[in-house]
Amino acid sequence: MVDHDVIVLGGGPGGHSAAQRLGQAGLDVLLAEPDGLGGASWNTGCVPTVSLWHGAKAYRLAGQARDQGINGHQPSFDWSTLQARKDQAVRTLASGVAATLKRFAVEVVPEAGQLVAPGVVEVGGRRRTARHVIVAPGAVPVRPPLDGVADNPHIVDPAALLRAPRPPARLAVIGGGLIGLELAGLFAALEVEVTVLETLAEVAPFMDQSLAKQLRQAMRPVRFKLNSRLRQIDQGTIHYTTADGRPESLTADLILLDLGRQPRFEGWGAERSGLDITPGGVVVDDGLRTNLPGVWAVGDVTGRSLFAHSAKRMGEVAAALITDPGLARRGELMRWDAIPYILHGLPEAAGVGWTEQDCRREGREVVTATAPLVLSSRFVIEQGLSAGGAVKVVAERDSRIIRGVHLFGPQAGELVWGLVALLELEATTTDVGQLVFPQPTLSEGIREACRAIRD
Repeated sequence: MVDHDVIVLGGGPGGHSAAQRLGQAGLDVLLAEPDGLGGASWNTGCVPTVSLWHGAKAYRLAGQARDQGINGHQPSFDWSTLQARKDQAVRTLASGVAATLKRFAVEVVPEAGQLVAPGVVEVGGRRRTARHVIVAPGAVPVRPPLDGVADNPHIVDPAALLRAPRPPARLAVIGGGLIGLELAGLFAALEVEVTVLETLAEVAPFMDQSLAKQLRQAMRPVRFKLNSRLRQIDQGTIHYTTADGRPESLTADLILLDLGRQPRFEGWGAERSGLDITPGGVVVDDGLRTNLPGVWAVGDVTGRSLFAHSAKRMGEVAAALITDPGLARRGELMRWDAIPYILHGLPEAAGVGWTEQDCRREGREVVTATAPLVLSSRFVIEQGLSAGGAVKVVAERDSRIIRGVHLFGPQAGELVWGLVALLELEATTTDVGQLVFPQPTLSEGIREACRAIRD
């Protein structure tokens, strides 16, 4: 006789969403999480970042009020208040998760669990057994093998930067990925001198690169140094080589490393588990099953998609198939091509599906069209004619089925869910062009981009 129906290792978005669904279905569930419910996303990642961004946007808008005919004193911001609001948001969301799990009788153990074998876990000082085990330990930041990184007080990871006692006067960001760009824009909005060093020819490799260029140009006053090859870091000074081979240096008060995240393989028994593991993550199928019977893996540890929202969906899929394996035949599986990304900032960026550069690399026959958001009446009303913003649509050449939509501009993150639906429903550009979009709204730009692709 087993101790539990399911044991979940990790309380991030993937782990706690799976535990919630399983508990709601009446199963006996234990969740082991040593660092607090919500995982990195809620405690040190997107939730605190978006909270601080909310304050930064209010500060920027207050500074632009005179342009709207609103007169008053020059605004200022209080960092300690922004931090207090951020911490309150984190506590509120984490307590909400805890309350939901308690409601569905999920046993939460505030310790790390160790996978010993299929159905066998060490947690809370004893071995426990279960019919199923869900592995959800998350990911860790990539640390470069570079001189001057270890024990350098000037180098911080995103979590440390978000809880800094005060904003630095100068911030250097190594890496122009999603997290680096979000935090570069955040601190620049709070009048910090920010420089981003990127080894590639353009930032945001996950985005359509034509829009990534426009986004970068819209992120003034952030300074970007592209095609920069790092040599070493000496305390607060970064030594690098420019695109034309010249050695240069840059000094900052804090240096943020944004070289990506990688699945966490330490601390939960991966090395002795017998799981099929590659450097990219635990191998799973579209139902999140691993090679071991009764063992599932969800979230960042799979390496398939390192977003909180995709981890949550993975947890839901695994829970659904544990509860009713027959759901797999009815489509309860991960659809990896329809996972959106969001980059919070001024402006925001979001998208889903294929990019034009992906299609060129893979030989896919597609047509594309880009529409500036100035074609949206609300954008003109709120942003004016000089602000940056655009929508790009990628569709199959013959069928005109939409396979990718990417945009940057205000509220991009709130619009992207509808783009996911377009991909899931395999809508064509003609279908979207014939829909009635409300006016004035920012969504009008999506329709205009689709109508720009003629049958």
